[in-house]
This record gives sequence, C-alpha cells and structure tokens, in this order.
Amino acid sequence: MRAQEPHPQLQAFMEETEDAPAFHELPVEEVRAITADVFSVEEPESVGEVINETIDGPGGDLDVRIYLPEGDQPFPVTMFFHGGGFVSGSLDSHDEFCRRIANTVDIGVVAVEYRLAPEHPFPAAVEDAYAATEWVAESGSEYGLDTDNLAVAGDSAGGNLAAVVSQMARDRNGPSIAHQVLLYPPVSADQDWDSMEENGQGYFITTEDLAWFDDKYFEDEIDQMNVYASPLLTADLSDLPPATLVTGGFDPLRDEGIAYAERLKEAGVEVSHYHYDDVIHAFVQMAAAPFEFDPSQEALADIGADLESALK
Repeated sequence: MRAQEPHPQLQAFMEETEDAPAFHELPVEEVRAITADVFSVEEPESVGEVINETIDGPGGDLDVRIYLPEGDQPFPVTMFFHGGGFVSGSLDSHDEFCRRIANTVDIGVVAVEYRLAPEHPFPAAVEDAYAATEWVAESGSEYGLDTDNLAVAGDSAGGNLAAVVSQMARDRNGPSIAHQVLLYPPVSADQDWDSMEENGQGYFITTEDLAWFDDKYFEDEIDQMNVYASPLLTADLSDLPPATLVTGGFDPLRDEGIAYAERLKEAGVEVSHYHYDDVIHAFVQMAAAPFEFDPSQEALADIGADLESALK
C-alpha cells in the first residue's frame, strides 16, 4: 500500500516545511497566503494564449482562465478545479500546473475561480464549478475550444468538484463529459479510514488540517452527507464518465480515493487508477516548477496520456 518512506525528493520537501505552522493553527488568510507562496512560479511556462474572462455565476461574477496551447484551433478542453480544502487556492496558485497540462496534452484548459469557504460554504463551490462547466459547453467554441470533447479534472478539493460535476451532469442531463481526472480527492464524509491513522501526522497535511477545512466548508454537519459533498455516498455510480484516479501511499485521503475507484469499477465505469506508494498529498502539482519532482512528472505523464486518449 505504501513504501517504507516517502520518495527522497518529497522527504526533502517535508523537511524544509516541517517547522512551519500547521494549516489548522492559522487564520484563513494566512493559509491562503501560504498556498499562494508555496506554488508560486517566477517564470511560468509559456503557452499559446491565456485568456482571463468573467462570466455570470450563481453568486455573481465568476472568473475563469482559459489556456490555449500553440497550434490549430479548436482544442479539446479540460475544466480544472484547484485544490486547497475549499478554503484556499486560486487561479494563480495552480497557474503553472494548468500550463503544463495544456502543453503536455495539447489541449485547452479552463480553470475556475470558484467561491471559497468560510465566506461561501457548501454548496457554493459546487454550484460555481457546475455553472462554469455549463458555460464552457455552451460558449467555449467562441474561445477556440472543441466543446464536443470536454473533460473535468481537479486536485484534492478540486478532485471532489470534478467527481461531483460529473455526477451532476449525469443527473441533470447536463454537459457531455468524456473523462474525469480525480487527483487524491476527498470523497467521503467518513473519517474512519486506515490511511487517516497511518498518514495523519507528518506528511504535509494532517487529519487535524482536514477537519479544519471541513469545519470551514460545511455550515452544518448534515451537509457532509449530501452526495454532492461526499460522492462516495451516491447509491448509483453507473453511467459516469471514464475516470483517471490518482492516490498516494502517504496521503490521509488514500483509502477513500481507492474506495471510490473500486465503486466506479463495480458500477461499470472504466477506471485507470494510478497508485504511487511513495508520495504525499498534493504531489502531482509538484511536477511543475520550482519542484519538478520525479514521481510528480511520472504522474503528469500518466494523466496526460489518459486525457489524450479520451479527448483525441
């Protein structure tokens, strides 16, 4: 299930950050500042074009960022929902990662600046993610996007949103989604997983951090039982898009991600489950500068191959 120790490159990262305060010990604004700083890039990778757009969202203006690679339009498109526990993260925090996806797969990427908790608790992020996906399906062709080849993707909290948007599109007869990419997603209200015990301390994100994020995201505990908050609770997972699901051996969210992959398979959904036994939470984003960790690069290549197969 996991190696004896995290990959050496990731261990070095943890040693550099081990003296930093835990997320759950900090005010929300400091958590947001740390998230922005950790993944900031001085010289982002070049893409063909970046378009910042503001669309009508369920709660007012909703910012999206469209990444187009070099080449002939229209491009297949992947929605991207950033991680950050529904509390932090932004278009900027995941900018370099989106550029990498656009160039790796030669597709368009649309990142979404969904509303954050605690100012905007559940279901604000869900509503924004789905509304942005509907907008791309309806209007993306105006921006050089092939909306007949549409995928959704996200890391951590964004992986939850990608899974939920896939379910909502099925339930509401909404946009046709060709593929879903779920990177170590939180998908369960249940915290009684072995990986929570094994990996709850010392591996970048802790069980206390996860509880803190949940406390900010949910105004009422009953909301955690909503299938659009905890998609593992959905009774019927059939007729969902084929999925790429990534889990890590030293991630507290490991086991619920594995359980979701198995549930999807049991429902007849095609699943590519990539489990990297020597990595920590959020490792895929570390494929981009300034980290460029080897296991992260490997995962990015696997994700890219699946998206290329699904969309081209």
